[in-house]
Amino acid sequence: MLAIYFSAVAGYFLITIERNKMKISLGALAGVALIALSGQALAADELKVGKKIYDRAFGRGCGACHDIASNPQLASLIKAGELDLASFSNTLKNGKNGMPKAVAAIMAVGPVKKAGYSEDEAIAAVYKYLSK
Repeated sequence: MLAIYFSAVAGYFLITIERNKMKISLGALAGVALIALSGQALAADELKVGKKIYDRAFGRGCGACHDIASNPQLASLIKAGELDLASFSNTLKNGKNGMPKAVAAIMAVGPVKKAGYSEDEAIAAVYKYLSK
């Protein structure tokens, strides 16, 4: 009878351990899923902010100049790999040829302020929007 009781206790103990492992595994899986979903939400927010920057900077949006055939077509250049983030950022920060410095205009866009983006985060957001 003692052997049966011990066997039953040991079996219960093993089942409890397995259940705890499962709980830990499910908890870890849920954590990973939550991180992945929040990362997707942040990426979606970043694209929205990037679009709003493109549409609103300088009060009329970047497209007022960059959607005209005679000026650099930013989306096409980025998608073709001809304009990397470093060059894009440098031009926005320092200006180039007829392009004025744009960081102040970008940082003045409401959603950028609301999101609390740094200059580099705001520039990356508009770059990602243009590269999609």
